[in-house]
This record gives sequence, C-alpha cells and structure tokens, in this order.
Amino acid sequence: MSDVTRAKNGRPVHHWRRDLVELAALFTAVAVADAVANLIGHGPDGPVLLAISAVALIATAGFHTWWSRHHGHAPPTGDTGAAPAAFVLPVMAAEENPGAPAAGSGETVLWRMRTTVRDEPGSLAALCMALAGLRVDILSLQTHPLAEGTVDEFLLRAPAPVAASEVTRAVSLSGGFGTWIERADTHDLVDAPTRVLGLATRTALDAAELPMALRQLLGRCTIRSLPASSARGDRSEEGAPVEGALDDTVMRLRAPEGGVITVERPYLPFTPTEFARARALVELDARLGPRVPRSRDVLTLPQGNDITVRRADAGDVGAAKAMHERCSQRTLRLRYHGPVGDADKYLKHLLSPHFGRTLAVQTASGRVVGLGHLLWDGDETEIALLVEDEWQRRGIGGELIGRLVAMAVEAGCESVYAVTQSSNTGMVAAMRGLGLPLDYQVEEGTLVITARLDKASLHAGLPPHAETLGHGHEYEQRPAPEPEPSVRD
Repeated sequence: MSDVTRAKNGRPVHHWRRDLVELAALFTAVAVADAVANLIGHGPDGPVLLAISAVALIATAGFHTWWSRHHGHAPPTGDTGAAPAAFVLPVMAAEENPGAPAAGSGETVLWRMRTTVRDEPGSLAALCMALAGLRVDILSLQTHPLAEGTVDEFLLRAPAPVAASEVTRAVSLSGGFGTWIERADTHDLVDAPTRVLGLATRTALDAAELPMALRQLLGRCTIRSLPASSARGDRSEEGAPVEGALDDTVMRLRAPEGGVITVERPYLPFTPTEFARARALVELDARLGPRVPRSRDVLTLPQGNDITVRRADAGDVGAAKAMHERCSQRTLRLRYHGPVGDADKYLKHLLSPHFGRTLAVQTASGRVVGLGHLLWDGDETEIALLVEDEWQRRGIGGELIGRLVAMAVEAGCESVYAVTQSSNTGMVAAMRGLGLPLDYQVEEGTLVITARLDKASLHAGLPPHAETLGHGHEYEQRPAPEPEPSVRD
C-alpha cells in the first residue's frame, strides 16, 4: 500500500497511520468496556459507576463535536503532500494577514504584472498564496520559460486600497524577482490569442497598420522604421538578419521592403514569445505585399469643383512627381525645408504605408493636387501637407488635416506635430482650425506646432470625414461612384 492514497471525487485523502491508530483505539475501547462491565456486574457500586460512565461518554461526544467544527478533519498539508483546497485559501490568507481588505468589498483595479520565479515545483504556488493574502484575484496567466527561470505574466484584479508597492513586496517575499507592474484596462481582459488574431486582421487589411499593431502587441515601446537606403540614395545603417535579432530590450526585424524595423522598450525586456509574435506579424505583412484600403470620398468645394480624397501609396509616386513640377519653388521649400531639387527623392519614403498613412486629393480628371502625410516618428506622430499652388486657399489643407488628425486619434496617438515656418500662414491657419490645444516652439527659424489630441473635442468639432471644415466652408460629401469596368475586365 502506498504512503498516500489520492482522494477521489473531492473526498479527503486517507493515511495508513491514521487507520492503524483507529484500529488501536478500537481494541483499547473494547478492553475498557469489558473491564467496566466486569466491575459493574460484580462490584457493590455498579449503578453508580454506570451513571458516571454515561456522563463521561456524553462529555467526550460533546468535546469531539466542538473540536471537529473548529478544526476539521483534513490532514496537514505537509503530511500528505497535497495542495490545500481552494476554499481554504481565503481563510488561511486572512489568518496570515488580518489587515488585508475583505474579499468582494469596495472598488477594484486591474494590474498587469510580470515577475520571474525559479523553475522548480511550488514556486508558482507560493506566489499565488502571496497574492491571495492581499485578496488579489488572478484573471489570466502566461508563462515564458527562460534559462534563468520562468517569467510569469499576470493580469490581476486587486482591491483599490492595495497599492502596487504592496503587491511587488508580497511577490518579492514569495520568491519572485525582476518584478514589473503597471495599471491595466479592460482591453487587457482579451486573451492573448484573440488579441493577436485581431492585430493580424488589421495588418492584413492595411499595411500602414503594422507599426500600430506592433505597438499594441508589445505595449509602450518605440518603433522606428529605417529604409534600406536613405532619401538621398545612401546606404542606411546595418540591416537586420532575415530571422530578426533579439537583444534584451531591443528587437530588430527585417522590414518587408528591405529596411529594418527597430523596437525598443527600455523599461522591460522582451521575451522570446513576444519576439516570435512580432516576427510573425512582420512576415505576414511581407507575404501580403503593398496594400491600402481603396475607399474614397467625393467632396464639392465652395467654388463648385469636385475633388476626391483617398488613400495613396507607392503607386502614386509618378502623380506626386508631376504635382511637384506644377508647384512653385516657394511651396516646395515650405514643405520640404531643404533643397527643392531633392523633393522627388522623399516621395518613395513618404508614400510607403510602413512609415505612415498618406491621403491624396485628386480632381475629376484624376490629377493629384494635394498630399497629406501622417508619419510615425518613434513615439511621436508628424503631420505634413502639400497643396498645389493653383488649389490653395480653398480649404483643401483643412480637410486633409482634419482627416489626418482623426486617423491619429483612431491609432491611439496622444499628439501630432507639424514642422513649418511662421510665414506658412496656410498651415498655421489649418492647425488652428482644429480647435485643439496647440503648443508653439521656434527652433532655428523653424516653427513646430504640436496639437494635443482630445477625443471629445475632436468628435464634437471635427469628426472623421467631417462635412463642416475648419475654415467655415460648407462641403457637400457623397460616396465616390463605382469605377467603370476596364477593357481587361
């Protein structure tokens, strides 16, 4: 017979030593009962002894009942090797930490926590016991086995009075090290596979979503995309290997167009699992190739002209170069802040969906007369505009900026900035027309205007695809007509 017999159907485990003690108690009780019977039957005080025995038996039964109610019948945990029952945990935690908040009382907050524990039996159980002592509920858990231990990621729900420092201190005392914790929100309640599938879907529909998908996958991080060659044709920095590279808080991935995507998160090292997920997203984007949503809107300007606003990509490089030729030297200088002759060299980078989103404005004849760029610049987001001279002062710039800012809000950006000159009154007026808080900085003759994005203000004054623009003009908006079939169709 084994030393421990496992319980079935939730019944407590039984021990052979307990069975032996009970058997010995039974024989002792029989011997005592025989002695008492002989004494009562043959002694002069038999009735008195019988009454005393009855009273002792009743007292013993009462004591046994009281003892069982207060101490239970389960054997000690260390004796059986079994983990304590789930319903016993709150009682034990309350006895060990009388000051812990009562379960289910008051408000709760969500926390994301990561810690490393030794890769040995019982280490995770000790960590869970420490959290239970603070009435912290574990909503989800992911484990990442590493050489130096196992990294555990928790989504926790804790009573509001419990501070982050209390949680980390309890985790440290239970054997966790390298602990990191921050506030979470309801979006973190979505399980990891579902979240990754959603990000993959967004990336598949729009190549410009890749940087945003990586940011949502990896949390607060800085993402930089470096082209294989600079805008001037020079070779950029050393590229990443095909399989990517992971170095603690920095990962480098091979970009679909041949450049490098660098992701930095100084406050928290990346795990191999995070690196594998990020690499899978980039590989998916590379397999699908260039793509942008083909939706478009037709607007009627106050002058009666119809314009179409749509997404642009690398296929519009030729049309953008033709627009450059129609623009004046001053317009190009205000836009590119450098030699006018280099303007065409920037277009391939600007129109790539991996560096941001671009909107194009074209006339009824198909000629592109305006470009608006929303560019991912590490942790920041830049807005840039170029409108052909003949089409300026008609509200096109305000229309483009309103849509670009709406895209930035949708992408979760906290602010956008525009680099221009104080003499560029059209750009300054378009930024003011947003109705958002603006910060102005002048650096070496260059004006940097930063708009802090407020969803409530934006939706009240400038909803996506707004019909009333910042300059007070009323525009008629209607869906674009379906394109007529071509000869090849």
